[in-house]
Amino acid sequence: MRLLRNKEVRNECLVLIVITIVASIVAGLWNPACGGCVLVVCAMLNGVHLVNTYRRYRRIEALSADINRILHDDIHISFDKYEEGELAILESEVQKMVVRLREQQGQLLADKKYLAESIADISHQIRTPLTSINLLLSFLAESDITEEKRQKTIRELYELLSRIDWLITTLLKISKLDAGTIQLNKENVLMKNLIMQSVEPLLVPIELRGLEVKVEAQGKFVGDVKWTSEAIGNIVKNCMEHTPMGGTLQIQASENALYQEIIVEDTGCGIAPEDLPHIFERFYKGKNSNDKSFGIGLALARGIITAQNGTIKVENKKTNGAKFTLRFYKELS
Repeated sequence: MRLLRNKEVRNECLVLIVITIVASIVAGLWNPACGGCVLVVCAMLNGVHLVNTYRRYRRIEALSADINRILHDDIHISFDKYEEGELAILESEVQKMVVRLREQQGQLLADKKYLAESIADISHQIRTPLTSINLLLSFLAESDITEEKRQKTIRELYELLSRIDWLITTLLKISKLDAGTIQLNKENVLMKNLIMQSVEPLLVPIELRGLEVKVEAQGKFVGDVKWTSEAIGNIVKNCMEHTPMGGTLQIQASENALYQEIIVEDTGCGIAPEDLPHIFERFYKGKNSNDKSFGIGLALARGIITAQNGTIKVENKKTNGAKFTLRFYKELS
């Protein structure tokens, strides 16, 4: 019998046989008539035990086969047939493992799909300016190009290269945030200083567009100033690009016992209702986006804010323009 090839079962059977023989001898010495009865009863009990052991090992074998099928991608297996004793405990643990494996499998498939789509998006975003660069280089190679056209072409090349550099740098920052390899600092600065540091790189393009910037800031900010400035700057840049000449950008910052709040508003065209749920998704470009937009600035901003126990919300104002609300929640002591 295959069951007897199991060393543990063989040892158990030997122990039971020895106990049966000893019990029969002892009973026979005490009363010769009882010796045979004890032998028969013990033999029957040993047989019942052997049958139950055989059935238990058969169930364990079936459970092992089911686990093996799970490992080979059969996800439609039920463990309801294992309902007794130690097998029920084992079944419960295996069921937890199966649920976890299925969740991990689903997550891995989702990550794989997302990675493939991200690579395709990145390739497209980089290929577009590279195509323009190749075309401009062919213009520069012409022998009869004028000095004015040559200078203009060089400026366009610099602009395209700057866009590619910004795209790659931003993607690297997003990747570091996702991987959790960035150490965010805890700094204590005035809200006004944080806002001014965020807006400073955009002052020239804001002036060229004839926009007015209004800042009302009170209280202090506790967090990573460098990264938070970049997040706010990306939001202000988005508002600037969607505000017509002569418009207004308004930034309000305040602090209370629960959180620090920063509100950025513009007087632009607002955000299309169908774009609102997707505005912070990577590579998403709304219907009002220009050709130079990559669709990753707001995604980076959200990543920086959420990494600091914060939230970001966008909505359209009742009059005109968009409104971004940032909140950084304080840690309760």
